[in-house]
Amino acid sequence: MKRISVLIAVLIIIALPVTARAHCQVPCGIYNDVMRIMMLEEHITTIEKAMNQITELSSAGDKNYNQIVRWVTNKDDHVDQFMDIVYNYFMAQRIKITESSATAAYDKYHRQLELLHQMTVYAMKCKQTTDLANVEKLKQLVDDFAEAYLSADDLKHFHEH
Repeated sequence: MKRISVLIAVLIIIALPVTARAHCQVPCGIYNDVMRIMMLEEHITTIEKAMNQITELSSAGDKNYNQIVRWVTNKDDHVDQFMDIVYNYFMAQRIKITESSATAAYDKYHRQLELLHQMTVYAMKCKQTTDLANVEKLKQLVDDFAEAYLSADDLKHFHEH
C-alpha cells in the first residue's frame, strides 16, 4: 500500500505541467520552509475570502458578473500558487526519497507525502467549488504537515506567527 502511495505521488509530479516555480530548483541551499508553509496559509486565507465574495455576489439580486469572475479568477490563481508550492517546493525539492528499510524515516516520509497529496486534493476541491468545508480541511492539513515536517525549532517559530 505504501509503495502504491509513493508511486501515485511520483506520477502526479511527472504528469503535471510546470509553468511557475515556487523555488528555482537550482541546488543553492537557500530554503525557508517556515516561510513556505506561511505562504500556504496566506493562500488559503485568500481562497477563503474569494469563496465568501463569490457566494455573496452570486446571491445578490442584481449580480455583478464582472466582480464574480474576478473573484473566481483570483481564487483559482491562489489555488494554483498553493499547489505550486506543494509540488515544486516540497515534493520535488524538500521531501527526500527514503528507503522502506529505514522504518521510522520511511514512516515519516510516507506521512509527509500522504499529507501533501491530501492538500493537493482539497486544493483542487477549492478550485472546483465554494464549499468552505474544503478550506477548513486544507487549513488542518497544512497544520498537520507543519507538525510532520518542521523541526522542533522551526515549529516553534511557525507557531509564533
